[in-house]
This record gives sequence, structure tokens and C-alpha cells, in this order.
Amino acid sequence: MDKELDWGNLSFGYIPTDYNVRCYFRDGKWGEIEVSQSEEVNLHIAATCLHYGQEIFEGLKAFRGKDGKIRIFRLEENARRLQESAKGILMEPLPEEKFREMVVKAVELNERFVPPYGSGASLYIRPIELGISAQVGVKPAKEYLFMILVTPVGPYFKTGFKPTNICIMRQYDRVAPNGTGMWKVGGNYAASLTAGEHAHELGYSAVLYLDPKEKKYLDECGPANFMAIKNGVYITPASDSILPSITNKSLMQLAEDMGIKVERRHITVDELADIDEAAAVGTAAVASPVGEIDDLDTGKKYVVSKNGEPGPITTRLYETLNAIRLGEIEDRHGWCTIVE
Repeated sequence: MDKELDWGNLSFGYIPTDYNVRCYFRDGKWGEIEVSQSEEVNLHIAATCLHYGQEIFEGLKAFRGKDGKIRIFRLEENARRLQESAKGILMEPLPEEKFREMVVKAVELNERFVPPYGSGASLYIRPIELGISAQVGVKPAKEYLFMILVTPVGPYFKTGFKPTNICIMRQYDRVAPNGTGMWKVGGNYAASLTAGEHAHELGYSAVLYLDPKEKKYLDECGPANFMAIKNGVYITPASDSILPSITNKSLMQLAEDMGIKVERRHITVDELADIDEAAAVGTAAVASPVGEIDDLDTGKKYVVSKNGEPGPITTRLYETLNAIRLGEIEDRHGWCTIVE
């Protein structure tokens, strides 16, 4: 680094690091892992990722723990989800062992960019796979590039662990019914940009999407899963249009560990009147507490946080997951990969 980074004031953006790692799928097999210092990719003008959206990605984080060791959180789950995304849009799945090796290598090569313990920052890890075959017919590529970049990041939400307001806008859908919602493809995020910007212009942190078929049930919350606490029960939407969040899965397990009942089911909009806590959950923010949910079509306002503070169960889950990632408490489920 040319100058010491201000670890405590990093944005959730991109800061150049020393290396990235790459691997090509050609002639029916994955090749050797390559280390690169270039921040650019050389793509053919007819590559399928450019024309037909054959692109998938993941997001995970590495943390420097209380003991000084570096921990990568739940990389096996990211490896499996990447494979499911690949199968979903007919790309070549990357073997889990290759994913693990490349993630660990990317972190080791850029160890000096892993923020110190106590800074609130982390090393964000972005795996991405691209279809790179040159063709203009609509069909899957025969060649693929998988690569991993890393960058130190601060908290996703500048306000920290504080409730923000979100909104429901029925004129927008994140994905189509029976579409690509369960896979982490770039097109899903492109489709959410207009709604997201509209919400931000109106002063909301995110859009709470409804199911794209009937507009009756809760779906996802912008780029994150939605969870709520109702009568002491952890509830989260069940839908084939929702990306299976690894953070949500982790929080559900922690809730069960605490003796909290967990329900993954259809949740109607009307139920929002009876919830006690809510949050948008995902890798970037872990849990972003919800203060109020405004239904812009009906004019109804669902006040979740009566005192302007996160709910007690959401707070406990958030703090427990963070403590596991930072090595502050026992990793009972073996979620962290320690980089030696």
C-alpha cells in the first residue's frame, strides 16, 4: 500500500489490492490456477457473457480475529451456491475443492489488506465466472473464466446497526416467476437498479419486493433476504424466486441454537402489522434492522421499531454471528476456514 489505509473509515467500495487469481475452463476441463496483478480482463468481442448474460458471482468475507488469525466465513456454502447458479444458466460448475483453493490463495496473497481486528472492516471476496466463448448464436459457451478479486471494505450501511425504513412498490419485480431468482446472476441485480434508485430518491434504504406472480407474499429485500420476528418466532419468506442467503441460513441455525422457533413460509403483506422485529440479511450487512415498512400503493405504514432501536432478538443474532466470524466465541458449526 502506498499509504496506510484508514481502516475504520473504509467505504463499501473498491480499493486495488496486489493480486487476483484466475482459472480457465477449456477443452472440457479446468486448468491450473493463475495469479495476476492485472485489474483487467481480455474478452473476445463476441463472448457469451457480454451478449447473453452468462455471468454468475458470489460474495463472502475474510476477517482478522481477536487471536490475530484470518477467518473466511462459510466458503463451502458459497462454493455450492456458485455451482447451483452455474447449473441454472448452463455454465460449467467449478469444483468445490478448486473454489476453496482459489479463495484461500486470494486471501493469502493479499493478507496485508485484511483489516485489523476491531476496525469493523473486512476483506470482501468476489468470485465471478464468465462465459468467454466467441459466438453469436444463443447457446451456452464452451469456455469459461473463473476469477477472484478481493478488496477491503467498511460496513455496507454507513448508519451502522441502526433501523432504516424500506418500502413496497408493486410496479417493480426483481425477477420473473420461475426465472433466475434463486441463482446469483448479474441480470437479477441489473433488474433491481431502477426500483432501488427510486426507493433511494424517496428516502428509503431498500425495496421490499413482493412475489412476482400474485403480489400477495413477501419476497426479497433489495439485494438481501428478509426476516422478521413474530411472537418470538423467526420467520422468513419461502419462494423459488429468492436467492438462498448464506447469512439467512446461518442466522436461522443460530436462532434454533438459542431455542427460537424458525419458520420459512409464505408471509403475506398484512402480517407486517403483527411483526415485532425485522431486518434485511446478507453478506454485506449481516443484518440491517428495519424501522418502518411503507406500502406506497396502499398508503399503509408498518412501524416495526417503536423506539428507533434494533430489536433484541435481531441484535443477539447479529452479535453472535459477528462474534463467530471474529473468533470471539466458539465456532460450534465449523463455519470458518482459518488461513494459516
